[in-house]
Amino acid sequence: MAKKLVIVESPSKAKTIKKYLGKDYEVIASQGHIIDLPASRMGVDLENNFEPEYIKMKGKAKIIKEIKAEAKDKDVIYLATDPDREGEAIAWHLRNELNINEKDKCRIEFNEITKTAVTDAVKNARVIDMNLVNAQQARRILDRIVGYKISPLLWKKVKRGLSAGRVQSVALRIIMDRENEIRNFVPEEYWDLNVILNKLNDETDIFAKFYGDKKGKINLTNEKQVKEIVKNIDLKDYIVEDVKKSQRQKNPPAPFTTSSLQQDASKKFGFPVKKTMMIAQRLYEAGYITYMRTDSTRISEDALAMAKSYILNNFGSKYYMSRVFKSKSGAQDAHEAIRPTTLNNINEINLDKDDLKLYTLIYNRFLASQMKPAIYDTVKIVINVSGYIFHATGSTIKFDGYMKLYIETKEDKNQDDEEGENRKLPEVAIKEVLKQKKLDFKQKFTEPPARYTEASLVKTLEEKGIGRPSTYAPTISTIIERFYVEKDKKYLVPTELGEIVNDIMVKYFNNIVDIAFTANMENKLDEISEGNIEYKGMLKEFYDPFNKNLEEVQDKIEKVKLKEEVTDVICELCGKNMVIKQGRFGKFLACPGYPECKNAKPIVEEINEKCPRCGGKIIIKKTKTRRSFYVCENNTNDDNKTCDYISWTKPSQEGKAKKKSSSVKKTKTTKANKKTTKIKKSK
Repeated sequence: MAKKLVIVESPSKAKTIKKYLGKDYEVIASQGHIIDLPASRMGVDLENNFEPEYIKMKGKAKIIKEIKAEAKDKDVIYLATDPDREGEAIAWHLRNELNINEKDKCRIEFNEITKTAVTDAVKNARVIDMNLVNAQQARRILDRIVGYKISPLLWKKVKRGLSAGRVQSVALRIIMDRENEIRNFVPEEYWDLNVILNKLNDETDIFAKFYGDKKGKINLTNEKQVKEIVKNIDLKDYIVEDVKKSQRQKNPPAPFTTSSLQQDASKKFGFPVKKTMMIAQRLYEAGYITYMRTDSTRISEDALAMAKSYILNNFGSKYYMSRVFKSKSGAQDAHEAIRPTTLNNINEINLDKDDLKLYTLIYNRFLASQMKPAIYDTVKIVINVSGYIFHATGSTIKFDGYMKLYIETKEDKNQDDEEGENRKLPEVAIKEVLKQKKLDFKQKFTEPPARYTEASLVKTLEEKGIGRPSTYAPTISTIIERFYVEKDKKYLVPTELGEIVNDIMVKYFNNIVDIAFTANMENKLDEISEGNIEYKGMLKEFYDPFNKNLEEVQDKIEKVKLKEEVTDVICELCGKNMVIKQGRFGKFLACPGYPECKNAKPIVEEINEKCPRCGGKIIIKKTKTRRSFYVCENNTNDDNKTCDYISWTKPSQEGKAKKKSSSVKKTKTTKANKKTTKIKKSK
């Protein structure tokens, strides 16, 4: 019988570790936290030095009983929860439940789930680090105070079910500030003046952009100015004044941190950050990658040697270059960068499609970080026509270097083209005359800054020091699930509700949504984890002015009535025009006569395309996770069904999709979803 017990967080992690430790060990999962603050009340004694009230979590009694039964006859117990503050707190609660002596070296941690890492961790067991535990307690209590003190005010003044959060409120403010920038943006006129030229005996196009004149750059701001220049240069001699050739190096990016992985997966695959973290968690627990919550770009010596061997064997010495990346200022640097645990043949790995996508991305970026830079041959041609200067730029790859494995994705897809990347120019000589093929000028206007995507919001949160790697995904998920923002394609757009909540927070709780204040709180949590400050003292320092402000604004906040969107859909039960309401799973139609009339139905959104099978209308439906899919109106859940068309892809785009069948699971028919109605808002 096994005499040693290892407790981890997840069953899949337990399964992976068990095969490395052998028959002397039993491995069991706590399935996350077993102890927490109560869900239905504050759970923090504000009058007794912020003493937390911990209780066994609902639904965890059976798991706790099983853990205690397994631990009863074991000589040694190891707590192998995740290697972060949250994991340390879970280990602490387990230690207390199992009555393990606080001086016992029961805590083990590893950055990757491999045989070597796990067995080394067992050899280097330590006591629970109470500094890390206290940092987790401080964050949990801070968030509980903010949420439980401000949220009831929002319920009273706006509507029930709203929430305020220390980090989520700042994220909402950042999104709302950008929205206000867009609303207040005043476009300015400017003009583009470009020419396509050819050599006398060569039809290769040379694309050149207007620069200015001998005195320097000229900004084109109006049509009169542009037409005057065009009149002077049209069909004149374009003379090559200078040709500048050079080489440009493009260095590989660092291996992934949590933030950079979330950003890249969003840009390359369109993954929401929540999905990226779910997949990364699975890959970590199955032993494929190192720990996925990290702000470090550091790589272990063993991993560097592994990368070197792989690159030399598969690509040759001309591609290998040893690199060490510095982590950003302020990074905790507690774990390595995210990387594969081994470099086995990626084609032999059996993973689901999306899991394989993310694993391949991590795999290639890690290897690319240890490869030589890409080298570009660049050329810049300076062209003079009647005293005006045009520039033609081009660049071609001379050596692909790290780009053999990994190519960065830019938010602006036109950026490379504008810089002349991958544009080859013909050889020209100084004083050579080029002929005009096409002269083109176009009026343009400056554009407002783009709304945030999940990727750009994560980048901004990281740059401003808001939250930590473990908080980005839940923060974004929360503001979407609370309907403070909606996703329009890939962009995060604040709703009316989000704007109202943000206005209240900015006006009455400015410290909570102040970016510098929130970033400073994160720094204080780091100080607690390092043992430099005492956590209850920090809580008092925060709470006293916060509570004073709370008391002062209670009666100042005016009650806000949310506008209801009235539609032209008539309630068949009472004859009133139905209104659009926001519910837990999104918008729906409801009778304004509630509670006397409780009629409600889902909203149906049509697209301007016909069913490819029967010619019926195509409507958009959503899964429980709010992913859209497309269904023929005649594909019903009753005996009147005459068409079975259903697809993840719009009918017009199906030809472009890969030839793989897709299926959508249909939910059970209920009274709530039987009746569907297309709506128009009343004027």
